[in-house]
Amino acid sequence: MTKVHSKALDQSIEVERIIGHLQGEESGPTVVFIGGIHGNEPAGIFALLRVFEEMRKKNIHIKGHVYALSGNLWALERGERYHQQDLNRLWTSDKMNGLLDGNLELWNEDISQQVDIYKTIKKILAAESGPFYFLDLHTTSGETIPFLTVNDSLLNRKVALQYPVPIILGIEEYLEGPLLSYINELGFVAFGFEGGQHDDLSSIENHISFIYLSLLIAGVIDRTNIDYNRHFELLARNTFGRQHIYEINSRYEVKEAEKFTMKPGFTNFQWVLKGEEIAISNGEKVCASGRGQILMPRYQVQGNDGFFFIRRISPFFLTLSASLRKIRFDRVLPLLPGIRWTSGKRDELVVNRKVAWLFTKKFFHLLGYRSRQVGETHLLVKHREAVSLNGSFKKHD
Repeated sequence: MTKVHSKALDQSIEVERIIGHLQGEESGPTVVFIGGIHGNEPAGIFALLRVFEEMRKKNIHIKGHVYALSGNLWALERGERYHQQDLNRLWTSDKMNGLLDGNLELWNEDISQQVDIYKTIKKILAAESGPFYFLDLHTTSGETIPFLTVNDSLLNRKVALQYPVPIILGIEEYLEGPLLSYINELGFVAFGFEGGQHDDLSSIENHISFIYLSLLIAGVIDRTNIDYNRHFELLARNTFGRQHIYEINSRYEVKEAEKFTMKPGFTNFQWVLKGEEIAISNGEKVCASGRGQILMPRYQVQGNDGFFFIRRISPFFLTLSASLRKIRFDRVLPLLPGIRWTSGKRDELVVNRKVAWLFTKKFFHLLGYRSRQVGETHLLVKHREAVSLNGSFKKHD
């Protein structure tokens, strides 16, 4: 058992890897919640425990299965983000191949936690039937309203749009190795919920409402089983005026030996002016290169994400994007000079930007691709929709 402490509640609890498992008498989806992937974010753990206790006490009728998992138990016990490596950056192709081959070296506590979480998820996938939903519960170091971080597949969009909170697309293009990106590539619905500031009492309440709404959206419970209006209105009220879809357009990465200090007072979704001082790096000012809205300013010691900038996406482009993806417009691109598939799977393209200079990252985002620079002249773009198990999710068609 691992002891986890909440500063907001001034309370400690003991948990194991599986916090709880609810099994319905009828068949249905399998919903997996993960709390505390970062050890300084205990709000999701406390919210899951409370919801599971309430559902058992009220004997709420459910369909399918609901699991609640703990993340980095070593870090949660110490109230630290991680030991030596961010557990939410370890789910890369190389590390997963090493894990599957049995060649992954357990040289720190974070990797040991990753292996145990992987084995737990693997057992759940083998034991239960789909559709599967994976929901990762987080908080931020700075003041914030609740929001969702979503890998931009149409399936994820359909589910995420049912919550009354802002949606942030494209974070997977800036982070290497998040757990949810790995889950998405297995073909399942997976996205993250940021419920508030780490030690704010409202973060636990926001998580509780998100958990209940998620169970309703997935079809595990009926609206009559919960106080739907209270949970929906709690999140809607906290995010009033900002219930839009945004995308990340830049990230400030904190280097390993860099002395980075965020300027006090920045909150998520706050507008920042061009030239405005944001942080201090190695004694030098870090200023905004343009006007924009800031996201997840780092007010904690660990972590290499200094801050992000986001921009709102026009509903027109969201509709256009969905239409282009449905007709698989991208299939014609390799007929053009400078663009080719990397394999017969036809889920990844290499783009020579000197030849295909007309096609920008924004264009590939429309078609459902995420991109990364390969050298000075080439982009590698991977299709987000190719692995989506849409057939398992008819409820959201």
